[in-house]
Amino acid sequence: MATPPALRVMEAKARTYRRTWRASIISTFLNPVLYLTAMGLGLGTLVDQGTGDASLGGIPYLVFLAPGLLAATAMQTGTGDASYPVMAGMKWLKTYHAALSTPVRSRDLVFGHFAWVTVRIALTTVVFAAVMVIFDASTVGGAARAQLPAILTGLAFATAVTAYTARLENEYGLSSLFRFAIIPMFLFSGTFFPITQLPGWMQPVAYLTPLWHGVELTRAAALQTASAWQPMLHGSYLMLWVIVGAVFSVRNFRMRLTK
Repeated sequence: MATPPALRVMEAKARTYRRTWRASIISTFLNPVLYLTAMGLGLGTLVDQGTGDASLGGIPYLVFLAPGLLAATAMQTGTGDASYPVMAGMKWLKTYHAALSTPVRSRDLVFGHFAWVTVRIALTTVVFAAVMVIFDASTVGGAARAQLPAILTGLAFATAVTAYTARLENEYGLSSLFRFAIIPMFLFSGTFFPITQLPGWMQPVAYLTPLWHGVELTRAAALQTASAWQPMLHGSYLMLWVIVGAVFSVRNFRMRLTK
C-alpha cells in the first residue's frame, strides 16, 4: 500500500529536523526552565506573599502560572513553525514549488505540514510538562491531562498563521503579526493573571482570542478545576480555528503555488 503523499511531506520535514534539532534546544528545553524560574519562583514568591492565593483561587502562583505557560508555549511553537518556515517554502527556498513537481499536491503539502507541526508542538509540550513536574508546579497526572488542550491550542494557531503566511508577499507581515497579535495575546489572555483583572472593555477582547480559551482549558485540565466556560465550548472554539484555518490554508496554498 502506497504511503499517502501528506505523510511523505511530514517525513521530509522530520528528516530535515533530524539534522537541525540542535537549533531548537534553547526554545524547547531551556525556555520552560527560565520561564518557571523567573516568573513562577521569582515573581511568584512576591505574589504569594501578597494577596495572590486569594485572587488565584487559593493556589500558589507557580501552580496557576505553569499550565498557562504550557498553552502559551504551544501557541508560540505552532506560530513559529507556521510563519517563517512557510514563507521560506513559498518564497526563499521554494521547496513547495519543487514538491509540486512530484505527485504531491498543494493539499498534501498543507496537511503534511500540519502533521509535522503537531508533532513539534507535542514534543515541546511534553518537555514543558516534564519541567512543570520537576518544579512541583503540577502532578504527573495533571501534566499529562494538560497535553491535549495545549496541543489543540498550538494547532489552532498553526492553521490560522499558515493561512495568513501563504498570502504574504514578504516577511514584514510576519513581524507585524508577532508584534501586534502574538505578544499582546501572550501578555493579556490569562497566562499570567486572570483576565478579570483587566479593564472592563478589554475582557470581551480577551474572550475572542484563541489563547484565552486554550489557557482556560489547559489550566482546568491540569488543576482539575472549573474553567470560565464549559470545556466543550472552549474546545469547540479552538476546533473552529483549526478547521477554518485548514480550509483557508488549502485555498491559499493552491492559489499561491499554482498561479
